[in-house]
This record gives sequence, C-alpha cells and structure tokens, in this order.
Amino acid sequence: MKTAVLGAGAVGCYYGGMLARAGREVVLVGRPAHVAAIGRDGLYMDTLNFKEHVKVGASTAAAAIAGARLVLCCVKSNDSPQAAAEMAPHLAPDAIVLSLQNGYDNAVRLAAALGRPVHPAVVYVATEMAGPGHLRHHGRGELVIGPFAESAEVVAEFALAGVPVQVSDDVAGQLWAKLIINCAYNGLSAITQLPYGRIAPGEGIAGVMEDIVAECLAVATADGVAVPGDIRAAVAGIARSMATQKSSTAHDVARGRKSEIDHINGYVLRRAAAHGIAAPVNRTVHALVNLLENRQIHGGR
Repeated sequence: MKTAVLGAGAVGCYYGGMLARAGREVVLVGRPAHVAAIGRDGLYMDTLNFKEHVKVGASTAAAAIAGARLVLCCVKSNDSPQAAAEMAPHLAPDAIVLSLQNGYDNAVRLAAALGRPVHPAVVYVATEMAGPGHLRHHGRGELVIGPFAESAEVVAEFALAGVPVQVSDDVAGQLWAKLIINCAYNGLSAITQLPYGRIAPGEGIAGVMEDIVAECLAVATADGVAVPGDIRAAVAGIARSMATQKSSTAHDVARGRKSEIDHINGYVLRRAAAHGIAAPVNRTVHALVNLLENRQIHGGR
C-alpha cells in the first residue's frame, strides 16, 4: 500500500519514515527546506533505536498523494481546512484517511469538509525536526485508532514498520485523555521553553497540573465522555517517558509561529463555556501562550 503524509513535520516524518524504512512506498508532503534535504540525502532519522538516512519520496505539492491507499494528515490543527481543500482533488476513492493531529475534533472537521470518513488516531510519540530533513525522536511511538472497516489493514501495515497500533472501542475517551495531557504540558512548555521532565518537578507545578486536569475532567464529563484509565498517573508518567521533549507549542512560540493552543486549552475553554463551567487555569495558560505568540509574531512589540 502506498502511504502519503500531508504535513511532513515531526509526527508525519516519524510515521512516514518508519514505513519507508520497512520498505513501504511513502511520499512526504512538506515544507520546501525539508523536501529539498530529503530529496538530496534521504530523511535522517535520529531515533532512540537507530540513526540512519532513510530513502523516502518527498514533495511540496498535495497532488503527490494521488494513488495513496493510506493518507496521514499531520498538519497543524489551524491548517485543517486548508489541508482538506488541498487533499480533496487527489484522494483515491478507496483511500483511508487518518488524522494524526493534536486536539479533539480535527477528524470531524476534516470529514465535514471532505464529505467522506476521516478516522482519528491518538498519537503518543515524542519527536522534533532538528533541521531540514533531520528527525529527532525522544521516545514512544504508538497509535490508538477506533474500529472501522479497514482498521485491521492499518494495524497490519504499521506492524510491518514496528509501530504498535491499538484498536480501541472508546476512541473518544482516548482522544480526551490525550487532550488532557496536552493541556497539562503544551502550554507550560511554551511559556517556560522547558522540556517535560524539567516542568513537572517545578515548585507549585504539580498543583497547577492538577487544576488543569480537574477542569478538563469536569468538561469531559459534561460532554458525556468518560476518560479511561488513571489520567493523573498518565499525566505524571509523561514527565518520565518524554522527559527531554518540548511541546510543539513551545517550538511554534520560539519560532514566531501561530501555535495550536486554541485547539488544546482553547478547545476546553469553548466546551466549558457551553456548559457554564469555570476553567480558570486553562484560561490562564491559553491567555499567556497567546500573549507570547503575539509578541513573537510582531517582533516583541
């Protein structure tokens, strides 16, 4: 099966690179600097288990997804509408479209724009782009998807690449669990520019994270979603399993780009408002990240 990755940043390059390394046909659609480097030298995968240049197709044009059986949408949440518009003319009728994105509702938004099913995938991987065509992996790499007609096919394809994929009957709860983890870490990492392992032990931070989690759980409950497992233990565990990782929000703020904070803590705020629930700590994190974004985007003015 041919796989196309739309939005070949850190997440897209990891999963696309793993498939390509296993000998699968893959094309990465991304920024010109990355595409040029990958075309010249291959994708350099600097992972916990191996370091090598992986030969993989790369293009700046969405038309490269034509003929792909599996399409991984890995663009920023803000770019989902544009991604749908770019994908639509080139999707094969039988293409399986997965959303590997932060936030809760990207798959729903993409499906509405495309008029066809888009399946959410919950992503647990710590990666960053360390330079053009250079992927750095800090840990983990598993995916969670829901049950759908082709889910076994997706599981089998990723298994060839050594990527574990769990099929869950409660993908809504899994998405909320990942959203809560993002709410707890992404904004704090952006504000401090620190990796997760240095944030969690900070003075007073445990209480801040507990408040964020409690607010998120109240909103999830009001939305009729039961978050599975021990989410507090899961949040604490991220500081160990992804200790050296900074959030994508932190990288966006540092580079003067618009982050996904409106689709992380901002999403919780919108749902909280719909239910008349107060979420002051999520509101504070959201507001501070927006201030930092505006300062960077407008050159510190």
